[in-house]
Amino acid sequence: MNPLHYRSATELVGDLKNGKLSSVEVTRAFLDRIHQQNSAINAVVTLDEATALEKARSADEALARDEPAGPLHGLPLTLKDTWEVAGMVCTAGAPALKNHLPQKHADVVRRLEDAGAIILGKTNVPIYATDLQSYNKLFGVTNNPHNAEHTPGGSSGGAAAALAAGMTPLEVGSDLAGSIRTPAHFCGIFGHKPSRALVSFRGHIPGPPGTESRPDLAEGGPLARSAKDLELLLGVIAGPAERERNSWQLAMAPAAIQSLEQARVGLWLKDPLCPVDGELVKGYEQLGRDLENRGALVAEAHHNLLNLEHILPAYFNLLGSLLSTSMKPAQRRQMKWIARLEKWLHLFGPVTAFIGEYGRGVNQPVYQWMAWNETREKMRAEIMSLFEEFDVLLTPVTPTTAIRHDHSHPVFKRQITVAGQPRAYMDQFCWIALATLLGLPATSVPIGRTKDGLPFNVQVIGAPGMDLTTIRFAELLEADGLAGFQRPPDLSH
Repeated sequence: MNPLHYRSATELVGDLKNGKLSSVEVTRAFLDRIHQQNSAINAVVTLDEATALEKARSADEALARDEPAGPLHGLPLTLKDTWEVAGMVCTAGAPALKNHLPQKHADVVRRLEDAGAIILGKTNVPIYATDLQSYNKLFGVTNNPHNAEHTPGGSSGGAAAALAAGMTPLEVGSDLAGSIRTPAHFCGIFGHKPSRALVSFRGHIPGPPGTESRPDLAEGGPLARSAKDLELLLGVIAGPAERERNSWQLAMAPAAIQSLEQARVGLWLKDPLCPVDGELVKGYEQLGRDLENRGALVAEAHHNLLNLEHILPAYFNLLGSLLSTSMKPAQRRQMKWIARLEKWLHLFGPVTAFIGEYGRGVNQPVYQWMAWNETREKMRAEIMSLFEEFDVLLTPVTPTTAIRHDHSHPVFKRQITVAGQPRAYMDQFCWIALATLLGLPATSVPIGRTKDGLPFNVQVIGAPGMDLTTIRFAELLEADGLAGFQRPPDLSH
């Protein structure tokens, strides 16, 4: 039987509501687990034990008075250190924000507290959430619970590591360049990047504290150790921003499938622009065969947009435009040179395809952004024909399992090794680009381990708004033994 700290959030909430567990008991169990594990992993960077226990006692007292209980009543959890919690330091990993004490909850945090959740503390991120590894000068390096020499990913790396190590039952991450899906893949947990604008971003850093506008491409979403827990948490955090509640209400489309044998599954596992380790591809192909054996309709997906040559230019261009807002003039000039010298960059080492478009995006005028945005919207309309044929599309998340820590600078000179060959670090952005660019729901689902003992996930992509379909597919995989979280070794010994 699972120890309390590895039980699902759904089970814990059930036992809290029926009185089998008290909130104080559960909160103390997670605090104890953090004290046991965190020194080896360094995932939790801020902890407010006294307030958490006080709120846990209040939750127990409210239940004793038969007051209405929300869907997360009395459940403690940690939060990625990019979401503003009133009265709790929020740094986004940046020394400049080491004393930033928000006075107001992010919309996501308000929803969590309204649902009865108790915020224990914060988890580590790279500086301003802008890397696929989680380390910064304020809090240091977060390690992967499966192997401390490897990163848990980023930017929701502390969140994923804390979940994998049993230090929290749920987390809310954010995803611009795979920052939910990649840490989930590196740590062998479940993560979901929602459809465009399903979860309010107000109160997230970056942008700067106080930002009211919604950034392009970025989404907030749930991380958990089971697919059912993803659905539970998404149901809490999804919906209009506080100031838009009078304008619209959430009505997510129900799951389109209820069994694996109903599922129409498309596979897109290879692309010449971004090779994937053979062991992972074999795992994905085996999953396809296993699904076929269970009655699913499985086929290689063919569509004009399932081609990184078509996806990456628009993705990198719009990503560059967004990130340019935080760049200094010297950095923008550097990006201009990368764009100009794109043809010759390969002479200095491996280069991610179309990375020059990122440099152009950084420096382009708004009328050019508008043209790229219209291209993106036409692609979003065009992708609908794929989902007339398939319920879900399965793809890799990144080319490899969790990479080893690499904090060398400059970042664009970093390399990864794929199938024994050096590849550019930015190749890790390629397979997440389709869902990010087109605002599609994408669930990162743990389906195996390599011979080295590192977990790996498959990316389950759906049509716009069909979040409950990709999550339900993950649930069905889990129920059939084709997916699921596997506990890492205990690094505290």
